[in-house]
Amino acid sequence: MKNKEDIKIVFMGTPEFAVTILKGILDDGYTVAGVITAPDKPAGRGRKIQQSAVKKFALKNNLKVLQPTNLKNEDFLKELKSLKANLQVVVAFRMLPKAVWQMPKYGTFNLHASLLPEYRGAAPINWAIINGEEKTGVTTFFIDEKIDTGEIILQKEIEILPNENAGDLHDKLMYLGSDLVKETIAQIKKGEIKTKPQPKKEFKPAPKLYKDTCKIKWNDSLVAIYNKIRGLAPYPLAWTIIHNGKNIVEMKIYNAEKIFDKHNLPVGKIVASKKEMKIAVSNGFILIKELKIAGKRKMDVDSFLNGYKFTENACVI
Repeated sequence: MKNKEDIKIVFMGTPEFAVTILKGILDDGYTVAGVITAPDKPAGRGRKIQQSAVKKFALKNNLKVLQPTNLKNEDFLKELKSLKANLQVVVAFRMLPKAVWQMPKYGTFNLHASLLPEYRGAAPINWAIINGEEKTGVTTFFIDEKIDTGEIILQKEIEILPNENAGDLHDKLMYLGSDLVKETIAQIKKGEIKTKPQPKKEFKPAPKLYKDTCKIKWNDSLVAIYNKIRGLAPYPLAWTIIHNGKNIVEMKIYNAEKIFDKHNLPVGKIVASKKEMKIAVSNGFILIKELKIAGKRKMDVDSFLNGYKFTENACVI
């Protein structure tokens, strides 16, 4: 049996999700020879240069950080090789060239937030909820030439609760993923890895989310609209356009409830009182709880209705 000291890891990742996995690796006593993360970039209203969540954590823990713009660059490949890692772990990073993923002795494995082959792609957590799934999970697999297609090492399954949003599920999968990564490294250390090819079958994809993807289609069913709202919260958020007399404004929805109810109102009609705002759909209403109007801050519906009046024919499209 090999000792933990014999495993020397290069970790690749960028967002907060990856930080938890990196922390778990360190807490388990493994040597992290270096961290590869995205270059610093401007973000927010002030366009200030921001470091990735992984870079901030790595620097606090005195880890060597590399931020290549080109993963095929000879200088980067030489520096990566000089770290003398025998295993690379990838979490929420980007596609790697073969020269990178085939470099270490024990290979390069990725953690993906779905039960592969389902939800290959950039946004598996969001799409699982949008599509109304009742379960999902995490998968570790060895990277190959294509995206999310390599041989599966381990998987863990988890229930998706009826009212949880993408943020809730993200956090659950983050900790489940940390456990799975540590278990995967332990198996590699012991030489006990047994992989299996991904099933060749039709699967649901998880493509990158764009603004048009996030626009609510009010002719969809009540359940489909509700799932879209929670599947896109707290980011990037489902949105719609309010038509209120001559006033036309974009609204993003953070939180809502679904109400099954028979009615004869046109789809998209806004029904509002001093304390409540709901939108008519084909088989009920979407009750808005938290929202953000373009140019304003996020607010609960009470605060919004306190300063906003709807006309009789107000609607969303």
